[in-house]
Amino acid sequence: MSVIAVGGMQHETNTFAPSKADFRVFELGGAWPPFQSGAALFAALSGANIPASGAIDALRAANHRLVPLAWAAASPSAHVTDDAFERIVGAITAQLSAAGPVDGVYLDLHGAMVTESLDDGEGEILRRVRGVVGPGVPVVASLDLHANVTDAMVSHADALCAYRTYPHIDMSATGQRAAALLMRLVSSGERPARSFQRFDYLTGLPAQCTFIEPAKALYELLESIEQESDTVLSFTPGFPMADFPQCSMSAVAYGSPAAAAGALKRFARAVADAEPQFVMDLLTPAEAVGRANSQGVPGKPVVLADVQDNPGAGGNGDTTGLLAELIAQRATDAVLGLLIDPESARRAHEAGVGATLEFTLGETSGLPGHSPLRGEFTVERLGDGKFECTGPMFKGFRMALGPMALLRCGGVRVILASRKVQAADQEMFRCLGVEPAAQRIIALKSAVHFRADFEPIAGAVLVVRSPGPALADPADFAWQRLRPGIRLGPLGPAFVPPNQGAEPATRARS
Repeated sequence: MSVIAVGGMQHETNTFAPSKADFRVFELGGAWPPFQSGAALFAALSGANIPASGAIDALRAANHRLVPLAWAAASPSAHVTDDAFERIVGAITAQLSAAGPVDGVYLDLHGAMVTESLDDGEGEILRRVRGVVGPGVPVVASLDLHANVTDAMVSHADALCAYRTYPHIDMSATGQRAAALLMRLVSSGERPARSFQRFDYLTGLPAQCTFIEPAKALYELLESIEQESDTVLSFTPGFPMADFPQCSMSAVAYGSPAAAAGALKRFARAVADAEPQFVMDLLTPAEAVGRANSQGVPGKPVVLADVQDNPGAGGNGDTTGLLAELIAQRATDAVLGLLIDPESARRAHEAGVGATLEFTLGETSGLPGHSPLRGEFTVERLGDGKFECTGPMFKGFRMALGPMALLRCGGVRVILASRKVQAADQEMFRCLGVEPAAQRIIALKSAVHFRADFEPIAGAVLVVRSPGPALADPADFAWQRLRPGIRLGPLGPAFVPPNQGAEPATRARS
């Protein structure tokens, strides 16, 4: 029996987004369990499709003694505040120091966290953990598929294991894989060689979906190479919304020196060849609603992905461009969710079911050029925002979204929530009496995660470039600090720094 420490911190940072992540959002959790420190961590994560939960189950099944550190997660947003980072990471390292000698450390990390002062949040977490346990204790971290893997992360961890599905239905399974690798390192006392490479182009989030090509074939190839070469291989298409030099797609392989290098070389050729297939087809709201109006039927609804206001990529879920178009084109049997607007949800609760009144919906982030949607809506249903998800990705997640309301304007309904979450589970609609499969049109504030639970009922899926801060095409961002020469999208233009030679104001530690 070995002593294994378990902790983590998950945040995906869109440096172009309007709102930062302070300690309070980690305390609340929203879609995620709230911040935990010490023994309460185990019960809080139990049963959910979360990497740490899978790792805990695997380690317990092998009869290891677990030391709980601290764990926290928050919905994607702009930078993590220094205060939040120091309080959470301070709790992780304090618990680790207090635990005394351990045989290994498992960390549940994202891989795309940027703080107010650090480009590379995860690299700093790993550096501090390594500083506590020393060079001889194995440290393994699981990562999100959207990790921007950095030199410091690769250097300070003995191994990194990333998700292989987007939607992320394999989060718990990835924690189990990471735990299995950690146990192997602990028992053998050996460290694998590693081979790491960044790629030369960015890809938009909708194109990274593993249900479609080319990502589907790339991950199938990854598993084949892994088995044939006796390596552990991870591919992270990256999070193309973080403006710092190491933002990129990447892959890392672990094994014998020759096997790791050979596996990575073979996979890198496939990623290079796949570049043209990552080009996306994006529709305007008018185009998407027009198609949905003509194609959608109850039982096989057309799903509209409002990708650029995706709370899972730093949007606040509050833009109204797609909702306005649904109303303007007089869509019927249509529902949009979730629109995050706590003030309108509060007004709906005050007015009560059946009330019809003037609402000023959404656009609470204050994005330039955006105006709230004003109109008369009827309150159809109210809810407290507490329910448990059942879909493949969020299964077992216990939601606490604050007051919720279902409003109607003509044939269009909109679901309001008070705390932001990506619309990726049908229970987010059923909790207010809306059965998704019975609609003609479903508009979702999501880029890809919705596909796990909604694509099986969909007659078609259309990706919509509606206004929002989580831009679907990386070339649309006002980049300042990327690596010179990286292409801003598949077959896209190469990045040229606007102030070549200027040093960034903040430097990440390594």
